[in-house]
Amino acid sequence: MKRRTALLALTSLAAALLLGAHGALAQEVTLKIAHFLPPNSTAQTKFIEPWCAKINKESHGRLKCQIYPAMQLGGSPPQLFDQAKDGVADIVWTVPGYQSGRFMVSEAFELPFLFSSAEKGSRALWAYATKNAQNEFKGVKPIVFHLHDGAQLHTTHKQIKTLADFKGLKLRGPTRLGTKLIAAFGATPVSMPVPAVPESMSKGVIDGAMLPWEIVPTIKVDEIAKFHTETAPGMPKMSNTVFIFGMNQAKYDSLPADLKKVIDDNSGPEVSAGIGKVWDATVEPARKLALARGNSIYVLPADEYKAWEKAAEGISAEWVKDVTAKGYDGAKLLGEVKALAAAK
Repeated sequence: MKRRTALLALTSLAAALLLGAHGALAQEVTLKIAHFLPPNSTAQTKFIEPWCAKINKESHGRLKCQIYPAMQLGGSPPQLFDQAKDGVADIVWTVPGYQSGRFMVSEAFELPFLFSSAEKGSRALWAYATKNAQNEFKGVKPIVFHLHDGAQLHTTHKQIKTLADFKGLKLRGPTRLGTKLIAAFGATPVSMPVPAVPESMSKGVIDGAMLPWEIVPTIKVDEIAKFHTETAPGMPKMSNTVFIFGMNQAKYDSLPADLKKVIDDNSGPEVSAGIGKVWDATVEPARKLALARGNSIYVLPADEYKAWEKAAEGISAEWVKDVTAKGYDGAKLLGEVKALAAAK
């Protein structure tokens, strides 16, 4: 009798373990993904939605996404990183630099005149940030780090051709270093997240904005701005912005091993470079839309480009000083960034 009872207990335990294992293997997870742009944005249509489709396919339908564009989970764009960290969202796509001074190691990639290609810059950013900036992203697992296609100038009433043309203008700066660059050029910087730009331009709160071409049609800046000033093809862009697509670390840790592998297989340097390539490909279509509206595009000639580079020189030196004051070797970090930018 005792032997039969023990056998039944062992059988029940084995069945429970098998059911548990089957349940773990069959686990389905819906990931809440939040970002600050509209659903027709490049970020959603050409990055987040394809990424979600890919992980869904590779997980045989067990990983799904629910996308919340335009801050539909509440809050403001600067709060997105902490929404991922705190579990309000499972994954966010955001600009860490919207929180000025918090992500100073990774913001090195926002220093002026570094990268001409978002594809190359994004691959380099992954290598640099995962090596040097892990403390800045505690609680959030990076899936992708990337740059956009490079900021250019878009103005409503005046074409900017020389440094002298900046005088008296109020221009939107994307991040802490972006606002410093605008000030170095001689204009008054106004810091704001990108969703606030169109209304601010149309109401005359600002005279223009530093933006990548990619976002211009999405937020209809080409309908407000009449003038655009850009660096020549192949030249490092005057400014850039760091983006992270990051996942709540606890959510990632809770996944079974096979689903973690799906996330891992869709993360990293090559995925980051691929997203950069997507942003690079948006430039010409956006420029053509602006030209079709009769807008004027001015390409900086070499001598003026050099003058702008010279005006911006102090920003890197100041960044080294600021980062060193926080306990890092700022000169070494800047050297790494410049080496990555110079690499073929």
